[in-house]
Amino acid sequence: MLTANTTDPVDPVRDPWRDSMRLALQEAARAVPAGDVPVGAVVLGPAGELLATGYNEREASGDPTAHAEVLALRRAAAARGEWRLPGCTLVVTLEPCVMCAGALVQSRVARVVYGADDDKAGAAGSLWDLVRDRRLNHRPEVVRGVLGDECARQLTDFFRDL
Repeated sequence: MLTANTTDPVDPVRDPWRDSMRLALQEAARAVPAGDVPVGAVVLGPAGELLATGYNEREASGDPTAHAEVLALRRAAAARGEWRLPGCTLVVTLEPCVMCAGALVQSRVARVVYGADDDKAGAAGSLWDLVRDRRLNHRPEVVRGVLGDECARQLTDFFRDL
C-alpha cells in the first residue's frame, strides 16, 4: 500500500528538497510510456548540484535491477569517477526497496529523501529500516514525506489506469 506523508505548509526539514523532488517526479513520468512503474530519482552532490537522474527501466531494459535509485546511483558514481558518494543526497519519489536501500548503504550517500511510503516493500522505515540498521557500517539520514501526496498520487494514478 502506498501512503502519502502530509506535511505542514511550512516545514523546514522537507522544504529544501521540494524542487529536487519535482525533478524526480518528472523523471518518474518518463517510465510510464514503457509500462514501468513511475518512480524517479535524482542524486545531488555535496553542494546540491545535480549529478544524475534515473527512472524505472525494468520493462524497457528487461533488467530486474533497473530501479530508478540504482540507475541514478550508477550514473552519479560514473560522473564522479568513484563508487563512494559521500556527502551526496538521493531524492526519490517512492521509499526505496531492500535492493535499493542496500545500494544506498553501499554507495555511502549522506541522505535519502523520499516522497511516498511503501508499506509493502519499503526499506527506509515503513516495512523495514535497512538504511538505519545499527549493524551496518553506514547509515544515511532519512527525510520522508517530501511532496508525499503528489508522489503517491502519481503512483496511484498509474496503477488505476492499468
